[in-house]
Amino acid sequence: MSDQWEPSGVRQTSHGSPAVSEVARAGVEAQTLPELAGLLRQLRRREARQQGETQLTYRQLAARTGWSRGIIGEYFAGNILPPPERFDALIRLLGATPAEQGVLATARDRIEERRRRPTRDHATTGRAVVRARAGGPRTGTPSIRLPVPRQLPPALPGFVGRAAQLAQLDSESAGIGVAGEVDGVAPVAVLTLSGTAGVGKTTLAVHWAHRIADRFPDGQLYVDLRGFDSTGTVVTAVEAVRGFLEALEVPPERIPTHLPAQVGLYRSLLASRRVLVLLDNARDVEQVRPLLVGSPSCLVLVTSRNRLVGLIATEGARPINVDLLSTAEAWQLLARRLGADRLAAEPQAVDEIIERCAHLPLALAVLAARGAANPAFPLTALAAELRAAPRPLDSFDGGDAGSDVQAVFSWSYQSLTPAAARLFRLLGCHPGPDIGFAAAASLAGLPRAQVPRLLAELALAHLVTEPAAGRFGAHDLLRAYAAEQAERLEPAEARRAAIRRGLDHYLHTAHAAALLLQPGRDPVILPAAAPGVLPEEITDHGQALAWFTVEYPVLLAAVAHARRTGFDGRAWQLAWTLVDFLQRRGRWPDLAVAQRAALAGAQRVGDRLGQANAHRDLARVLSRLGRVNEAARNYRQALMIFEALGDHTGQARTHRAFGAMLDGLGRHAEALEQSERALALYRAAGHRAGRPAPATRSAGHTPSSASTSRR
Repeated sequence: MSDQWEPSGVRQTSHGSPAVSEVARAGVEAQTLPELAGLLRQLRRREARQQGETQLTYRQLAARTGWSRGIIGEYFAGNILPPPERFDALIRLLGATPAEQGVLATARDRIEERRRRPTRDHATTGRAVVRARAGGPRTGTPSIRLPVPRQLPPALPGFVGRAAQLAQLDSESAGIGVAGEVDGVAPVAVLTLSGTAGVGKTTLAVHWAHRIADRFPDGQLYVDLRGFDSTGTVVTAVEAVRGFLEALEVPPERIPTHLPAQVGLYRSLLASRRVLVLLDNARDVEQVRPLLVGSPSCLVLVTSRNRLVGLIATEGARPINVDLLSTAEAWQLLARRLGADRLAAEPQAVDEIIERCAHLPLALAVLAARGAANPAFPLTALAAELRAAPRPLDSFDGGDAGSDVQAVFSWSYQSLTPAAARLFRLLGCHPGPDIGFAAAASLAGLPRAQVPRLLAELALAHLVTEPAAGRFGAHDLLRAYAAEQAERLEPAEARRAAIRRGLDHYLHTAHAAALLLQPGRDPVILPAAAPGVLPEEITDHGQALAWFTVEYPVLLAAVAHARRTGFDGRAWQLAWTLVDFLQRRGRWPDLAVAQRAALAGAQRVGDRLGQANAHRDLARVLSRLGRVNEAARNYRQALMIFEALGDHTGQARTHRAFGAMLDGLGRHAEALEQSERALALYRAAGHRAGRPAPATRSAGHTPSSASTSRR
């Protein structure tokens, strides 16, 4: 055995003589990043020759590694030094032998050390940089190496989900760092992440920033602008810029006094450098604009509860919305913190917890922390606590302001104008799930022209969402927060007046629309609309159908809301307006729930006419659901009440609907008897609209109960 040292890249030929591969020999001599990138390209070409195929494309390499195509291109171009684990994986994928892997790994580490080695002490560097960037003497100035700040906060362990947003971030930032334009398109240098309080914007931003940090070898700058903070102390642009200059090790005596000069120095220092700037928790555009960087090689990522429309309009920022978690993502979050086995043992409890947390990451994290601290607690117990809480938000206090869901919501609420804040509170008096401009105007007792601006302000603050044009909603926890603010700040009579205005808006609009859908129906005598209510104008059948199609989920919620808040008469009247539309759609379970609520409300206040109508309409639904005995009992109850009231038309309509059900059951004699009674009562009442269809004993000609009841 020879004692002579040989590089680890040496291999033995078949004759035992040493033969060093070209890659290993070049690796021993490589001193710069471009030289190392050249070796990667050489490996790629050699691997293609050995396999008898074309070179692996960036797309193929991305599919095999899970890295972005952009970052792989940077590695091969020599713009970015791969981290050690990525470098090792890449050269193995490109077919490097074990000996070559050792030589190349050593070369990579050597190059990294040379890049880190300072050329002069920090103080001298800072002064020289200021002179160079400020236009001072350059003659004889050696090349300057600026410090490399690494200010990103720690990433959250066990990050899950957000695949769509991560893909969009990757896609939108793909051109950053490439000189000039890519395919004729200038790279986007500003990205915004916006979403409601507690939705996880910072967590996503920090996770992604760490993932792409190696694309920005000149550093990462971070500042929490505290735009929505419990202390109310917002970081000014002067403070933020000075902090960045200090991170870049500019001596204090060299930092200008005035903001424009500070911004100029900050942007000069970052010119032609590859730096990621993360501006977290921004309040508005004015706070962010001085912190933007002019160099296309830098990327600025901004998070905010506001949409920052001004950045999008004037700076060309690309907006990315951070929404609530999907059910699958919420399961992943809980599984990371509580264990997949624990969740699998109680899946129904997990689903309930997710729903009661409104899919909000902060709320889920608070509940998961409670579950993790008490591993013996069954998840059903946690779900029961949420279910039983008198105030939904009481269950989501993590022990500090940053993890108290109610406190986090309050920071957005406090940023609103007084008019928008009042409208937000009154949305807590609305049954949900969403609201349009006209109903919001009635709810608040405002002129309709004022409402779009106020709802837009709430949407910009992410206190409501706009899932469809002109429709605004909020998740359950935000709705609960709005209701709590209304209870705290609005007098009881003001809250009740808002509830009445909202119900009257829907009742009067729905009543008019119902009569357009079925002109043969007898109208209901409605209470006068409250002052400030402006019902929507619906003039024809098509408009009525379109209005019900959009609003029927709200009307169903309004029935229960009316009963819950003591407006029982409006409960059965709202249910009455829904009958024809829900029958047309075949939504029998929804109609059954509404009619049971209507019946309970009418019984509670002793409204006999309301009870009779609810019994009859409930009977129609039960017959369609196959519960004919229960339907017959409700028909008989309706007939008794209508008879006691002396309401011949009500009796006639009930006999007719009862007969249609019996006819459908093949009980033709009983059906004929009911029809004859209906005809006599119609005639006694002088009602011309109730001409009955003849009951038939022919099996091939049986009128449908639906068409009969509509007539």
